[in-house]
Order: sequence, then structure tokens, then C-alpha cells
Amino acid sequence: MIHVRNLSKHFRISTHSSGMAGTLRSLISRQYRTVKAVDNISFDINAGELVGYLGPNGAGKSTTLKMLTGLLVPTTGDISVNGHLPWKTRKRYVARIGAVFGQRTTLWWDLPVIDSLSLLQHIYRIPADTYQRNLAKFTKVLELSPFLDTPVRSLSLGQRMRADIAAALLHDPDILFLDEPTIGLDVVAKERIREFILQVNAERKTTVLLTTHDLTDVERLCDRVMIIDQGKLLFDGQLSQLRARFGGKRELVVDFAERYDSASVVGADLVSLENQRATYQFSRGETTASELIQRISSQYRIRDLEVREPDIETTIRRIYEERLLATE
Repeated sequence: MIHVRNLSKHFRISTHSSGMAGTLRSLISRQYRTVKAVDNISFDINAGELVGYLGPNGAGKSTTLKMLTGLLVPTTGDISVNGHLPWKTRKRYVARIGAVFGQRTTLWWDLPVIDSLSLLQHIYRIPADTYQRNLAKFTKVLELSPFLDTPVRSLSLGQRMRADIAAALLHDPDILFLDEPTIGLDVVAKERIREFILQVNAERKTTVLLTTHDLTDVERLCDRVMIIDQGKLLFDGQLSQLRARFGGKRELVVDFAERYDSASVVGADLVSLENQRATYQFSRGETTASELIQRISSQYRIRDLEVREPDIETTIRRIYEERLLATE
């Protein structure tokens, strides 16, 4: 479906020296520096996958998406998306993809939402029965009815995002590119969009590539993640693998049936003991949750327990701060 090999995108940016002398030198002989926004990355995405593409600001996420959608031409490397070279066969290519960039709308600013959707029907040459079926489906699931007749400029951010996602999927694209689709939204709007993305991926087998800074999006939507930083692809694998390798310590919270003055156990650190609740931390490589539970239950009477995994936000932040992947 998506095949990327040795992909790079470099930008030449002019440099300026301070002061009047520097300004005069820049007028006579301008100096440039090269910024490697994307630096020799390769990956494959199969049909029907829902993949998270993560990285800090300036890592190269949006630049990658712009090359994949045909908005930018790579400096070097090869891209094949559904058999197309995005920037060369753009007219035929965009007829089979959908794209949503969280900061920009594809709808007409002064037109009601329904008029924008109607225009897109004609632009994409969507058959009338397909258009009506999709419009009815999206209106129900995304709750578009209250603002279909409202000009786009008057919509809230959450309403506009829902309308943009509906517009991107009207023509039944094979691939959906999402760049920060939940940015700035409240909790209810975010969850509504996440549920819809999952539904589209499951029911229509639409391939989805998602960039986001909201790691709850990743936990709710993605089994596979790719991590990019400073233009280089650092990790590509299952979310569970990322947690296993870099997630740090797991936690076991135990509610005892009676009060104990001490509740230490071999293979885990006792973080806290308050009333009848103890919290332990343990490393995957040293012991398993089941082994630890057996040890505790052989020494103490247990009423309830819970195993807690490190949250994905902590894991990703640890990778960035400690540059763990760079040393692998």
C-alpha cells in the first residue's frame, strides 16, 4: 500500500548576520544552510493498518505527510502509494486518498457545510447513491445535523474538524492521512472523532496514517507506531514492543484483607504502604506479574489487586529526553 525507501527532504534556508555590516554582506552574497527535515527514512504500511507517526515539534512528521500526499517533492528517495508517485500522478492519486490537517480546513470558508460537501461530490465525481449513503452515515455518526447549514467560518473547532473528516471520506478513499486531527478539541469531541476513525478503519478497511501530540489518540487507535526525531526514523513496531523495551517499571497495586506493618517482597520495590493498600514497582526483565502475585499471596492475605502499565506519554517522553532509541 505505502512503500517508502531512503526518503529525504532538505530545505535551503538563508542565514543573516546581525548589524548593518551583516545586512550589507547578505545583500551582496547571501549565505545558506541546509535543514534536513526528513533524513533517509524507509518504511512500509500495509492495507488496512492504522499507524501512529510520532515525534516532537520539528521532527519531520508533517513534512513526511506532505510528501506522501504529493504536496512536497522529495529531495531524494522513492515513494509509492497504492501504485502512484504522489507528486507525479497527483490528479489520479488524490482521487483515492483523504487528508485532514488539523490547522487547516478543506471546506469553503463562507459556505454552509452542506454546500461544501455537495461541491466535493462533483469534484470527486462521487455517484449520487454513494454520496447520499456516506452523507447519511457521517451525519449520524459524527452528529453533523446541527451545523450542516452553518457557514464554516462560524463553526467551533470541534464542529469544523468533524466536518473536515467527513469531507475527507466522502469519496471512499483507500488511505486517510490525519495530521493532528484532535488538536485543541475538548474531551467529548476527541472521543467522538477517535470512535469514528476506529469505525472507518474496521468497517471500510481504510488505511490510516496518524500524526498526533495527543498520546491518548495513540493508545486508543494504534497498534503500530513509528517514531521520528530530527528527521530520522528511530522506531517502527508494535506499541506493546515499545512499552516492553522502553516503558520502565510496571506497578502492582495490592489491597490486603488486613493491615500489615511491613509488606516487602522479593523482586519488587515497595513504593508505598498506606492503610491496607501497597504499591509495588517491578521490572519486566526481572520478574513477571504472575510470579510477583504468587509471592505476595503466599505471604499476605489479598482482597484485590491491579497491574498498571506505564502510560504511553511517560514512555515517549523518556525516549525523547534520554535519547534511548539513538543508542540502540
